[in-house]
Amino acid sequence: MSRDTGAGPDPGRAPVAFGLRAVPRLFEELQQPGSGSRRRALASLCGLMLDPERLHQTVRGGFLEQLKVLLKDEDPSVRGETCKLLHLLSGHSVGREALLSSSLLPPLSQLLDDQSSSCRTNVHRVLNRLTLLPAGADALLSLVPKLMLKLKEEEEEEEVQVLLLSTLSCVSRLDALPALSSDGVSLVGHKLSHRSPNVRREAAAAMMALSVPEDGKRQVCEKAVLPVVVGLLQEEDVEIQANAAGVIMYTVIITAGKQQCLDLDVVPVLLRLLSNQRREEDEEAQRRRRRKALVVYTLRALTSLAEAPDGRRLLLEQLPLLERQSEATEEDQDIQRAAQTLVRAVTWTP
Repeated sequence: MSRDTGAGPDPGRAPVAFGLRAVPRLFEELQQPGSGSRRRALASLCGLMLDPERLHQTVRGGFLEQLKVLLKDEDPSVRGETCKLLHLLSGHSVGREALLSSSLLPPLSQLLDDQSSSCRTNVHRVLNRLTLLPAGADALLSLVPKLMLKLKEEEEEEEVQVLLLSTLSCVSRLDALPALSSDGVSLVGHKLSHRSPNVRREAAAAMMALSVPEDGKRQVCEKAVLPVVVGLLQEEDVEIQANAAGVIMYTVIITAGKQQCLDLDVVPVLLRLLSNQRREEDEEAQRRRRRKALVVYTLRALTSLAEAPDGRRLLLEQLPLLERQSEATEEDQDIQRAAQTLVRAVTWTP
């Protein structure tokens, strides 16, 4: 076996042993006194985690629990390197599963308030990756009140805000009640007007998750969120538009949501989105998926609005457009079914 070395010795890293001894030896060094040796061992471990074989060895060798004490180390650089190591481990499903079954989540979440911005960022990266697993989203439900408090901190950099909103979105899709009980609609709603389109995109996604329960729909109406959401339909980013349309789709199910959206004159805006979707036929698969979500959410929102007399009147005027959408053979089947449902709602007579 060859030695795991680079072009030459790195004074910032601990020497790496041959083959399968590399990971155990470095974890042995983590137990030594002196933050310098721990820091160097962690830096070497981070380098090794780029190799899937070493990552699997770390997880299956039961080494993760040894990191618990390092998350409470007095040296901020040791805490930071430990969080970086966990971030690298969480990049693989086996690492995420091992982290969830360990006792590391409570001390890791305490570092959301760490003095080091890089440490906080890596904690958010880890938590966000954990939500890729349903069990991860479930494990983070108890952290929602703390995450909501972090959402108030305007000084956090853009990446942290994006990660935080994305995590809240994933967790709230599983269960929105903890976020709704923590003033989530107001706090997330504030981010809908953020200067960064990335933050606005994730905030709209989180708001869509919060608008699924009945209480969420009611809060969206009561807390003046819909005017901002309707404004997001004018953005160029298709994903922002789709998330905003999703919020409207859920909120117009209740009478207050229908009335507010009709008062905001949302029907012409939604119809314009439908007309614009037929412009680009040769587009990449990911962009097509985003456009499909936008069209389906828009059609479903219009279907609910058609239940209101004013909404049906406006949509009857655009019936030829809606019928063309429902009859287009080149359309995706989900879109076609949603369009046909809309036409039935618009033309329904008692």
